[in-house]
Formats: sequence, C-alpha cells, structure tokens
Amino acid sequence: MSLKARIQEDMKAAMRSGDKDRLGVIRMILAGVKQREVDERIVLEDAQVLALLEKMVKQRRDSIAQFRAGGRDDLVVKETAELAVVEGYLPAALSEPELEALITEAVAATGANSVKDMGKVMAAVKAKAAGRADMAAVSARIKQKLSAA
Repeated sequence: MSLKARIQEDMKAAMRSGDKDRLGVIRMILAGVKQREVDERIVLEDAQVLALLEKMVKQRRDSIAQFRAGGRDDLVVKETAELAVVEGYLPAALSEPELEALITEAVAATGANSVKDMGKVMAAVKAKAAGRADMAAVSARIKQKLSAA
C-alpha cells in the first residue's frame, strides 16, 4: 500500500472513531498532497509524499520554537500534537551509529576530501536517509567531518 493510500485509510478510520484532532491533521496532509499534485499535474509517489511530510515536520518544529519564545504554550501544545501525527508517517529515524556509518560510507564512495565536495556527499546521504534524519543536522556533521579531513 502506498503512503498516500495509507494516509487516506487513516483518515477514514479517524472519521469513524470521531478523533477530530487527528482527522484535521490528516486532512491537512492530504490537502498538501492534493495541492502539489494539482500544481504540478502529477501523481505523487511515496518519495515525494515523504518530502512533503518532512517539510511539514520542519514547519511544525520551527513554529514550536517560535511559540515557545513568544510564550504561547497553547499553540505549542497544538503544534506538538500535529507534529506527532505527521511524524507517524515518516520511517523510523536513523540511530547515531547508523547515521555516522552512512556518512562515512558516502564520503568514501564519493572520494570527498574537502568541504568543496560536500554537495556530492549530501546527495549520496540524502538518497539513503530521506525521511529518516534531519538533513540540516546531517549537513553540519558532514561539514565537520570534511573539515577535519
């Protein structure tokens, strides 16, 4: 079953169970998928839906940080609940050792030896870690590794 189909099935289940908060978040996800499909005149595949979900997760995390800074605890709770639902559709996150091994493997495979080669390494890591790691943190770790080399 595709990720989009799973989200649609979860929407039906949320409707049946009367879980309005979860239903609202799922509808927001599907609206984002539909908007992108209409704008680009394509049918999104799992990788594209994952990219959309990653973007939503990043938006929620940024919003939570801003609401905390602004003292809006009510909105922090709402965004945190939305974040939990959206993250439920992402694959399991990579552990620290797995991520380190992936970065080391990518550096070796691309023959990178300076920060100038960071783009090649990022492309190799992104292909394998999409949806499973925060790419901003991965970028910082790759930069650190290549700077030390």
